[in-house]
Amino acid sequence: MATDSHLRFALAVHAALGAEGGNSCFSPYSVASALTLAARAARGRTREELVALLGDLDEQTALLREAARLAEEARGGEPPELAVANTLWADDRLPLKDSFKAELAGWPGAAIASAPFHDEPEAARALINDDVGRTTRGLIPRLLPPGSIDEDVAAVLVNALYLKAAWRLPFREANTSDAPFHAPSGTRDVPTMWLSESVGYAHADGWQAVRLVAAGGLQTLVLLPDGDLAEAEAALDQAALTSLLDGIRFKPVELALPKVSLDLPSSLTGVLRGLGVRTMFTDEADLGGLSPDPRLTVSEVLHQAVLRVDEQGFEGAAATAVTMRLTSMIIDEPVAVTVDRPFLLLVRHAGTGALYFLARVVEP
Repeated sequence: MATDSHLRFALAVHAALGAEGGNSCFSPYSVASALTLAARAARGRTREELVALLGDLDEQTALLREAARLAEEARGGEPPELAVANTLWADDRLPLKDSFKAELAGWPGAAIASAPFHDEPEAARALINDDVGRTTRGLIPRLLPPGSIDEDVAAVLVNALYLKAAWRLPFREANTSDAPFHAPSGTRDVPTMWLSESVGYAHADGWQAVRLVAAGGLQTLVLLPDGDLAEAEAALDQAALTSLLDGIRFKPVELALPKVSLDLPSSLTGVLRGLGVRTMFTDEADLGGLSPDPRLTVSEVLHQAVLRVDEQGFEGAAATAVTMRLTSMIIDEPVAVTVDRPFLLLVRHAGTGALYFLARVVEP
């Protein structure tokens, strides 16, 4: 199933990103979109390494496209606000293959734009950042930091995502109050929301899962380990997560959930190397599907994710940039779920299983 490979990819990147512990947050949807497009441009070993991480490209592509389409369709109540952009920013000196232009055209929010990387790299950087800022409603105003673009850059492949949805069963703001949260740095009081409703719930294999439904077929899943988060995460593979999610049933739940506000930039270059995607960062890279210029190689993959969860719903934004340069150029009683220690948070599309966000909350 396409969902299986998508989950395997998401968990692999999550584990590598959060290897040092602490808060982490990224968008599997955004990163998979950018890397799948890069894989479509790749040939030989460059492509093979990306496919080994992403899974079947046709299945991944179909899932990503379908998730963007379906999430825009309201299913009663207020629809979610969704914006997706997939943009290839290219210097005019770089010839582009018509086959890649056609491939990109089939993706949501597709565009090819000119950027003066060689003549005015800072102006090019500003163009891309401004465009990402517009797509993400200002939540990510500076994806590309100073110094990330120079005159050797020939193209930047960017995915940007914005998502905002309201809960079907909102939390009452009047019920929000400070409650203790047991973080590695010590116990402290954090703003905590309270909900007593029948919601999706499961308890299996050392995890409690609570599913909160939002508009447009979207849902947030709170995954609370019975014990230490790091130990539980180590055993949470695709099969275990799928089994946990498949076991969710409606039950009365009394939920205490901290409000969440995360804003985390990440360089994925080292993460991807560690996961076996190495050739595209070397002189042996083959991106012949994008351009006939044999000197094209990937220099860096940058990502940033913002995720906010409050009484009304959730809001998230993410952006991924692949920078390419030319070398040398059943219980009736309510279940009490008190999220008072580190936990995982997933935002996904129910119909396709696409993960828009995957976060570890250690210090809310």
